[in-house]
Amino acid sequence: MKTMTCKQLGGACDMTFTAATFEEMAELSKQHGTEMYKKKDAAHLEAMGKMRELMHEEGALQKWMDGKRQLFESL
Repeated sequence: MKTMTCKQLGGACDMTFTAATFEEMAELSKQHGTEMYKKKDAAHLEAMGKMRELMHEEGALQKWMDGKRQLFESL
């Protein structure tokens, strides 16, 4: 099991998530992001905006995800 923070996963807070695989970690982060979006949390909305920008650059989002996966694997 590995633990990462919301910030390590591209978010805006120090909430921690624990998972056995990167896919599980990403899903926990996604659920948290959805919750913060519903609450209209400004810091998280800003972080989501930065991720949205990556979607406009060819290959940028995949490169970003690969970096987060490498960070997970290094823990």
